[in-house]
Amino acid sequence: MHFDDATRAVRSGEAPMTVARRLVAHMTPQERLWCLDGDGPIWAGLEFMGQGGYYKDTFSAAVVERVGLGGVHFADGPRGCVVGNSTAFAVSMARGATWDPDLEERVGEVIGRELRAAGANLTGAVCVNLLRHPAWGRAQETYGEDPHHVAEMGAAFTRGLQRNVMACVKHFACNSMENARFSVDVSVDEVALHEVYLPHFRRIVQEGVAAVMTAYNSVNGQWCGENQHLIADVLRGEWGFEGFVISDWIFGLRDAAKSLSAGLDIEMPYRMIRYPNLPLALEAGEVSWAEVDEAVARVVATLLRFGDLLAADAPSLTVVGSDPHRRLARDVAGRSIVLLRNEPVGGARVLPMQTDLSLAVLGHLADSVNLGDGGSSDVWDTDCHTALAGLTERYSSVAHDDGSDLDRASAVARGADAAVVVVGYTYLDEGEYIGRTDPSLGALFPAGDEPEVADRFARRISQLAPVETPDWRRRPRGFAVGGDRSSLRLHEADVALIRAVVAANPRTVVVIQAGSAVIVDEWASSVPAIVQSWYGGCRAGEGLADVLCGDVNPSGRLAFSVPTDESHLPAFDAAATEFVYDRWHGWWHLARHGHQPRFAFGFGLSYTSFEIVDSHVQRGADGLVVRARVANTGARDGADVVQVYAELPAADRPPRLVGFARVEVPAAGEAEVEVEVPFDRLALRDPLAGAWVQPNGRHIICVARNAADGAAHLHHVDI
Repeated sequence: MHFDDATRAVRSGEAPMTVARRLVAHMTPQERLWCLDGDGPIWAGLEFMGQGGYYKDTFSAAVVERVGLGGVHFADGPRGCVVGNSTAFAVSMARGATWDPDLEERVGEVIGRELRAAGANLTGAVCVNLLRHPAWGRAQETYGEDPHHVAEMGAAFTRGLQRNVMACVKHFACNSMENARFSVDVSVDEVALHEVYLPHFRRIVQEGVAAVMTAYNSVNGQWCGENQHLIADVLRGEWGFEGFVISDWIFGLRDAAKSLSAGLDIEMPYRMIRYPNLPLALEAGEVSWAEVDEAVARVVATLLRFGDLLAADAPSLTVVGSDPHRRLARDVAGRSIVLLRNEPVGGARVLPMQTDLSLAVLGHLADSVNLGDGGSSDVWDTDCHTALAGLTERYSSVAHDDGSDLDRASAVARGADAAVVVVGYTYLDEGEYIGRTDPSLGALFPAGDEPEVADRFARRISQLAPVETPDWRRRPRGFAVGGDRSSLRLHEADVALIRAVVAANPRTVVVIQAGSAVIVDEWASSVPAIVQSWYGGCRAGEGLADVLCGDVNPSGRLAFSVPTDESHLPAFDAAATEFVYDRWHGWWHLARHGHQPRFAFGFGLSYTSFEIVDSHVQRGADGLVVRARVANTGARDGADVVQVYAELPAADRPPRLVGFARVEVPAAGEAEVEVEVPFDRLALRDPLAGAWVQPNGRHIICVARNAADGAAHLHHVDI
């Protein structure tokens, strides 16, 4: 049987899994085992990655030419296709701040188009691990701290991507610590696991995601790549996931037989642990050929389900970095910016600033391409515009100083109508951790590569088209070290620069580039205007200028809480080997302990003002329908985000964000918004039964503009 025959059978109405099993039965034992790991050699592959190979080619698996099985060809993509010189978008956390699933779906479609043009048919772009603590190094790769918000943004991204490629959601599960990711065991109870750390994965599975990537860490004593409960019981059993499961890279599993029995289908990215060990495990009876066949069949069935999509012609490489894609990147950069503070100076608010003003732009980051993490999400975009470039294009007079000499910087600031200070972090401060690991992990590597596999890999590399290394990426070869942040505050030099500039020019705007929360309390009250501009992608400069000059009215809203002090957050230990994840973090944790945030989850200012003037909650057969009327009480058109929260009739459960909607409201006008809240969104997990219990009792439904909104509308609803 050939894959073409299988495709025809599925098109005629047969079930993909039934057909896939039939095809697998025609494969040799060696071909079936070949499908259970990446197709490349581990040692030569590691050398290639050290030379930037992650950004030069896709990672292939399950390619069996004899039966026409094209396999999977993976490239990463949380902020853009990592293969080639693709369009770099603002990081996922920035896009989370748009609270706009429709916009995120468009981003997914564009990134998917560029991935497909680069030769990929599978991407690990959908990263949805919760921001449990803002020190997490990979915070920038997810959408925020709340499972419902993360779920809806991730589902939208998945929809967009899967118009062009298969999407893989990661990292399953409880992966919110970076430096300790290869060694930490996360203990989490049934309620916290299912109500806090898994709902967003479940939502994206329901959206039809093709694949799931397991995490490096251990959960309740089992490594995620061989975790029977997570993969077999929850993902496949309870949720009914029909796609395939892949490991994270290199150390994504420890035991070949256990990983296969748990339901992990492909070890990625190379032939490392399974190829020498699975034949021995089969011979010893530790794992069965039936399990091998089912794993291969799940991969084949998924390729058949996506057959029409993958059979379509790939877009031309001319789409990569095209003008429409750049325009979307600029739109996203501007829409993601969160206005945190905008106080008057001399009777007028500092922002927006007219373009005929003279600007002093201070800080070395102002003239740096700062895309964020230097690890697996890095995008080698050769056409990136800095904050300084964007402001220089827009404003008639701009002077820049890198801020290394405070007296000189003060003089530059004093000579301008207004000052913009760009501060924050880079890939050196936060990102994927590529550093020292447990030395014992070295024993997992095989003694050497298979000569035939290595030769084939070498031939493939020799035929690759060249990829240009961008000028801004002047760093050592390979990945950046990255890791969890050592502080939630700005560097001392940044704080000193802010203080010097605002003393010289009271009309000062501080622009923060970072992947998550930055504590600002030691300097914020002295600065009239603050914006969080994230790692804004290839058009970060134009997006920032659009907001500062007022062409774009800021509508970004924080997807996390910013505390006034680190002590108000849950514990975080970057070197932990054991850690407990409970039900409380983010805005729930702050409220539970009576800590008022500096900036609340869902908070963001605008150049106009909004008020929820009316709201109603109606109970239907399948859930609640929340309707609200939003008034724009200012003189400019703008967009607000209506957020619906629920306090549950169970004191031991955190309240929940259960719905949200972005709404455009004209100046001095009103707009209606409707948010549906299915009853399932209010369900509780019964830890004894290991099942969901539908809501019962009095719920308090809160219609608000952020999680700490003192003007929120409260509705008591009996369910």
